[in-house]
Amino acid sequence: MHSRRSYTRWRLLLAEPRSGAENMARDSALQARAARSGETVFSIYSWTRPTLSFGRHQPATGLYDIEKIRSANVDVVRRPTGGRAILHDHEVTYSVTAPLKDAAPLRETYSRINRILLDGLGRLGVGVELASPGERAAAPSMRPCFETPGEGELVASGSKLVGSAQWRDESALLQHGSILVEDDQSSLTSFVTPGAGSRSELIPQPATLHALLGRSPNVAEVAGAMFDAVRSLEDEDATELAEDEMREETMSHIPHFLDEGWTWRR
Repeated sequence: MHSRRSYTRWRLLLAEPRSGAENMARDSALQARAARSGETVFSIYSWTRPTLSFGRHQPATGLYDIEKIRSANVDVVRRPTGGRAILHDHEVTYSVTAPLKDAAPLRETYSRINRILLDGLGRLGVGVELASPGERAAAPSMRPCFETPGEGELVASGSKLVGSAQWRDESALLQHGSILVEDDQSSLTSFVTPGAGSRSELIPQPATLHALLGRSPNVAEVAGAMFDAVRSLEDEDATELAEDEMREETMSHIPHFLDEGWTWRR
């Protein structure tokens, strides 16, 4: 692990709970902001209602039953990053946006962000480690994100606790991921279209903060631990960023994530 700091100025954002489209729009706005400002932003956020998110390249059309999803009162959104399906409900989501001008290669950047996550989770009292190099990242199939860990993902006792994915455009990167507080990921199989896959297969139980700590920390507590980790490892002078500063630009990205042509494009 490299000791040097990749980005000179960090900002910290604890956002209000928002819809899936708003959360993805804000991450996209922050990615665009990173290219302009040269600042890196570490965000923590949650969701106003249960939301199923698909990875950027994950097949979904014909494989997931939209009527079953709607009947369960679950929203749907497609992420700008890759990976497989996640149910955002009993979890905490993080994101990191940074300019690419001075950024390290993807693998190193991924490791540096993992270092923050490891430190932050340690401050909560959670012991985690990186998945072994023998584990390869899963293809973007209909299987749940938390079914198996890929190389470099964070696990506790061999079970996946944090799922992450990164996307880069020409000038900035976005990495975001999900930290499970409680386990409801196995319910994703109930939304699969009959015949599209075996719903009877047992989904391995992921790790959760509740199981590891014996309680469920709230979003603010997780944010505090992660922000302390950023200040300790990357920028001791990191300051808070108000969500209002991003609101107008966030709103401009929302129509894209509400467009079913994007959500169900694969």
